[in-house]
Amino acid sequence: MTLDNCGCKNIELVCVVVNFGLGSKIIHKAKQEGIFGGTITLCRGTVNNKVLSFFGLTDVRKEIVLMVGEVDKAYKALEKLNEEFKFEKPNHGIAFTTSISNILGTRNCKISNSEERGVDNIMYQAITVIVDKGRAEDVIDAATKAGSKGGTIINARGAGVHETSKLFAMEIEPEKEIVIILSKTEDTDKIVASIKEEMKIDEPGKGIIYTQDINKTYGLYE
Repeated sequence: MTLDNCGCKNIELVCVVVNFGLGSKIIHKAKQEGIFGGTITLCRGTVNNKVLSFFGLTDVRKEIVLMVGEVDKAYKALEKLNEEFKFEKPNHGIAFTTSISNILGTRNCKISNSEERGVDNIMYQAITVIVDKGRAEDVIDAATKAGSKGGTIINARGAGVHETSKLFAMEIEPEKEIVIILSKTEDTDKIVASIKEEMKIDEPGKGIIYTQDINKTYGLYE
């Protein structure tokens, strides 16, 4: 199905990270602005705070809301979400969008990325790192050494050729952790390099790193 006959315009992935319990409210509000729907994933955020670290409270329960929508509606929805949930205030949430090329499901669309998105200078990028369970904190530590302010950790499961082992002659698929780190564009390379070196990403089965340009953001601080 092509762009012309499905009636779709450029599509954005909207990602909102909020405190536990707010995900459903985010989706409800976004739907009012024309967003197709959403998925809520439980995760945890990392907090760089010496007082909280002393009391063992550095892990904060979070929800990531993933939604898709036409670019104009996505940006409008983010504005409305920011007005209601006050992302500009510390610890109230982070929201950003990235471009996607296809969406399949209730509506199948193939979107051309050749059109100008209206983003002249990419200020932030999302660094996504997938590693074995228990290594996410090592990723955060490596990123912090290179200037990162923290990240969000999601539990997942792998099924790749290097991600299986055997127990009683049965193959098992170990759990994975996904780390999402937002960085200034000029800091991305050194953060990625630090993670790559510390986690030995070049070795088979050690992990995967990829980066994405962020088109619009709310709730990010210097």
